[in-house]
This record gives sequence, structure tokens and C-alpha cells, in this order.
Amino acid sequence: MKAPWLIPLIFTAVQASAAGDGEKMYNDLREKDAIYPDENWQSYVTEVGERLLTASPDAGANYNFVVVDNPGVNASATRDGYIFINRGIIAYCRSEDELAGIIGHEIGHVVGRHVQRAKGLNRLGGLLGWLGVIGTASYGIKDMGDTLTATAVSREAREYELQADAYGADFLARAGYDPLAMINVIYVLKEHELFSKSVANRPSVYHGLFGTHPRNDRRLHDAVQNAVPLAQRATTRPPQRDFWEMLGGLVFGDEAATGLIKGSTYYHSGLRIVVRFPDGWDLNNTPTEVFGRDISGQADASITVQRQQPAGRRQTPEDYLRDTLKRDDIESGEAIEVNGYEAFVADVEILTGDAQARKIAVVFKDGAVYLFKGELGATGDPAQFEQQFRATLASFRPMTAADLEDANRQRIEVVTANPGDSYAALARKSSIKSFPEETLRVINGHYPRGEPRAGDYIKIVR
Repeated sequence: MKAPWLIPLIFTAVQASAAGDGEKMYNDLREKDAIYPDENWQSYVTEVGERLLTASPDAGANYNFVVVDNPGVNASATRDGYIFINRGIIAYCRSEDELAGIIGHEIGHVVGRHVQRAKGLNRLGGLLGWLGVIGTASYGIKDMGDTLTATAVSREAREYELQADAYGADFLARAGYDPLAMINVIYVLKEHELFSKSVANRPSVYHGLFGTHPRNDRRLHDAVQNAVPLAQRATTRPPQRDFWEMLGGLVFGDEAATGLIKGSTYYHSGLRIVVRFPDGWDLNNTPTEVFGRDISGQADASITVQRQQPAGRRQTPEDYLRDTLKRDDIESGEAIEVNGYEAFVADVEILTGDAQARKIAVVFKDGAVYLFKGELGATGDPAQFEQQFRATLASFRPMTAADLEDANRQRIEVVTANPGDSYAALARKSSIKSFPEETLRVINGHYPRGEPRAGDYIKIVR
């Protein structure tokens, strides 16, 4: 299953409507619990960012470097100096120099005033990048993604990306990093794009929108090579930390991106929701709904939750049921709040069948509509079913950082490759569900046919 809100926009400069929008975006991310909850990574990325900043024309300026709890291969910058780095892109780096290359590129967008100068591309592309992060309605994200794809071939965008690469390479060299790491990380991310398109069948927009491979892109090499003589004259400085040691334990992927069931709880990180069903019920989910059923044998009861399209005009939850869904069978309804969200719950008139009770409810959350339906068949206690339906409805809430940590158990583990190790063998022990062998190759920079070399550090996922 594909998650349309996780479109991998690599290296995006975000067009802001006014200075300070980076701060607003940061606050939005905090409210959504979408800041990666690992202070070591937050401080590490800040250390690398500040080191690069001192080597830039913006030395002394107030920048903020933030790791976002999102698996998308994405990084972005705002005009007011906020640099957002998804944890997803960090997983593809193989050194602090490569991480610095990503951060330096984003600083380059700010220094080059690309955000202010850009027209359609960055205004749409950057907005998509951060809206996708905070889990807004996926249908809106898809529409904007289509617009981005249509505009992403502009010559202006290519020029800005090359300039940001040139700036970034210069900052790397002056800060004591290897400027060629810029090309190295772009190469790995290009391999990720090829994997996304040819294997996983996912859309991808490659950094800089280059049609050629980074190893063969002359203009890219020229942009970066200008910084090499500077690096040869500069003093090489040790890394801020042991990058491979930091990688161990980094959350990988997003098991809950399209819905994850753990026990009686349903998590959906793309929509940022959590719902808890009655204990002991059997749960199943599709991309559009989650379905719970009592399997105790004592009651013929079921509850489903479906995500619906909004009406397109201002309505109350009751209006939505009556006017948009055209339900003329609801009775005994009441307007309520569910964890701060507008809601309406009602009985459904039983016109056919042997059901003892039917329930329906609507909850409005962040521009989306969630429809709850419940039915008690010929067996079971109606009073108990009423309590179970109400409790399930009341459990509907926004996902927190703690929920994400509980739902997403996959972590990167760093090991030393042994003689004879292969990605096929390592994949059989991995927790990655889709394309594990290819994914391990990509994150280790060995896609499409490379194998581990004995003695090298490699990343596995457990």
C-alpha cells in the first residue's frame, strides 16, 4: 500500500508568505508532535548546522536546525533561517560529511535568497513538503503533488539547486568537511529515486530535478569542484560526533503510515490518529477504513471507522450526515465533542434485518471527516454495545510522539560486515516488509547490485 502524503521531495526551499513562517511551521510541527523526540539527534544536527553557518556569509545570523519525525526523504529551508531535516533522509547518509552536505545545501538556499526569488515551484513544492510532514488531508497533498510535478522542470529551479550545491560545497570546504560529499549524497539519493520508481512503483522528484545521473552531470560537478582547491588549503577538522554510533537506534520508515494495528489499538501516522477498539476484538484495516469485530462468541457486534471526503462547504457534523451523506434514518442524535473535535452521534433506525442496534457518528478533525458505524446483531447485550461504541468513539484522538514511538518499532542497527555477507541473507532477518533486500542496498549506497564488503560498517533494520 502506498501513502500519498509521503512524497519524497528532496531538498526543497519553502516559499513563505512573510518572514517568520519558519517559526509558524515549527510550531505547527510541535503541536502535531512531529518533531523527532531524540535530543541527541536534535543537538547533533544543530552542531553540524552551526559549524557550516560560521563558514557562510550568514555567520552570526539566527538559524534553527530541526529534525522532523517523518520517514520521507526530504529536507527544506525557509527564508527566516529554519532548516528542517527529516529523519528519513538521515538514514541514507553514510558520514557526517554527507549529512553536512544536505544541511549546507539548505543553508545555500537561504543565503542565495532562492525562497524570495522563486516563483511557482518553490511556493508549491515547499508547501507540499511541510504540509505532508504534519499529516494534513492526503487528498489535498496529492493534488498539490500533481501541480508540483507539472512545474518541477523549470530552468529556474535547476539554477537554484545548482547554486545551492555550489554554496553548500563552499561551506563544507571552509568548515573542514569534504566538499565532494555533496556529490556522494546526491548519488545515494538518486539511487533512492531509481529504486522508488522502478521497484517500489512510487513517484519521486529528484534533487535539483536533474535528468541525468549525478556521476555524469557536468554542471553539478563543476559547481562542486570549485570548492575543492579551497578544501585543500583549509584545515580538515574532525567530525562533531561519531556518525555511525549516532545512527544506531535511529527510527526507520513508518510502519503506521497506512495504518497499523497493535492489539486493540489502530494507529495511522499519515492521518495522525489513534483509535482504540474493545479489548479482545479482531481488527483489520484497508487503506480507507479499519474494521473491528467481537470474536468472543458472546455478541454479534462490529464497529468500523472510515475516512470521508469533506463537504466542501461549512457544515456541522449533523449536517454532514443528513445533507452530504443523505442519511434520513438517524434518530436520537446529539452534538458532542471528542477530544476537542466537533462530533455528532446518533442511533440508526432499524428498517430491515435482525439487528438489535445500529449506531453512527461523525467526527471532524483537521479538515477531514471520520465516519463511525456500529451494529449489534441478534446476539449480545444492547447496553454493553452502546458502551463499547461510545468508548471507541471517545478514544479517537490525535497521535502523539509517544504513540509514534510505540507504533514504529523499526530501528537502524549498525553492524560490521562479515566475509560472505549478502543483502539477500541480511534481508531475511530484517523487519522491513516490502522490498527488504533492495531497501538495504539503497540505504547502504550499494543499489542496485552491490554487496557488503567485509570489515565495513553497514546499516540493517530490525
